[in-house]
Amino acid sequence: MAKILRGKLVTISAILLCVLYLGYRIYDSKSDAALLRENTLEDAVPTVAVIYPKPVPPSETITLPGNVQAWFQAPIYAQVSGYVKMWYKDYGALVKKGEVLAEINAPALDAQYEQARADLAAEQAKYALADLTAKRWVALRKNHAVSEQSISVQEANAKAELARVKAAEQNVRNFEALIRFKTIVAPYDGVVTQRNINVGEYVNKEGTISTPGSISNLFTVADVSMLRLFVSVPESFGPFLQPGLTANVTVPQLPGRHFTGKFLTVARGFDVSTRTAITVFTIDNEDRALWPGSYAQVVLTAPVDRKVFTIPSTALVFQEHGTQVAVVAQDDRVHLQPITVSRLLDSAVEVAEGISTSDRIVNNPSAALLEGDKVRIVTPAPGYDLITTDGPASKDPPGSQAPGSKEDPGSNETSTSNAHSPK
Repeated sequence: MAKILRGKLVTISAILLCVLYLGYRIYDSKSDAALLRENTLEDAVPTVAVIYPKPVPPSETITLPGNVQAWFQAPIYAQVSGYVKMWYKDYGALVKKGEVLAEINAPALDAQYEQARADLAAEQAKYALADLTAKRWVALRKNHAVSEQSISVQEANAKAELARVKAAEQNVRNFEALIRFKTIVAPYDGVVTQRNINVGEYVNKEGTISTPGSISNLFTVADVSMLRLFVSVPESFGPFLQPGLTANVTVPQLPGRHFTGKFLTVARGFDVSTRTAITVFTIDNEDRALWPGSYAQVVLTAPVDRKVFTIPSTALVFQEHGTQVAVVAQDDRVHLQPITVSRLLDSAVEVAEGISTSDRIVNNPSAALLEGDKVRIVTPAPGYDLITTDGPASKDPPGSQAPGSKEDPGSNETSTSNAHSPK
């Protein structure tokens, strides 16, 4: 009897153990299935990295080409015909006002001058005789020895001779002025930038023998203590062209030096072919480091609050509806937001409408990302994404992991090789 009871107990124990084992296996299978389902659903949600729009600084900077010119620049031409007797100043010579640059030998002019002086002496002699005669005839008026008509004629002759004397004197002064042009002098303090004559060369108002039929200047003298900078500024910058505006100027021959250009004036009208206005700046050049005729690179900066944002060009989405960005809403769902691009930069774009500083914009959005898709925001691992930036109050969602890291369950060869397309 005792053996029968023991046998029943063993049988019942075995049955209970089998039931418990089967229940454990069923529970374990259900738990694994639930965990697998949870992991599958989690992996089905694409991971994205977000960036925040950056406001453009309240200023605008443009770089333009410019031309540097002397404050004064005078091409000096011949006013008399003759041969170059000697030149005294060469290229680059520093000269003072009135300093002699060259002399011209003009024998024909000298002969004409002497002739004019001789004519003046003859007219003066005729006038002296006419004046004396008129005075004698006037003295005879008391005795009524001559008629009034004769006296009037003699007085008129004296006045006519006086007029001829004045004309001869003016002719002499004209030749004296031309004689002075035989000496070429500097009009002001400056530097000689051109010398186009040689000793013995024939020059006149029509040019030189070396350039027949054309008018060529003998010298060019420039005042370079202060320079003028001419810049063609686009019309969008027109409202800021006013006193107080300065320009940062560099030239190729002095790469390590910066000059300051001060606004002088602007042509109050735009060229219809280029839509630019010629603007003039002044540059102090006391050390004469800058040369007139230099090409300059001019950087202008003006305060402009345009309420424009910049985003990397990798965040753009191009579809049939136009340019868009993928914005992650508060419920972590994607919204394709149309934007207006105002300017293209090197690796970024300026957006005038459509976004704000608080928008979370997907960087490198996948082509499979659609409107309303659920996404999971992650922070890229160092070196994975060099563009993604934190927002003003951005924090990683709890449990978020960096794509491409060892802890990321979705990390694989495909995701690490396509570093700029988080899925």
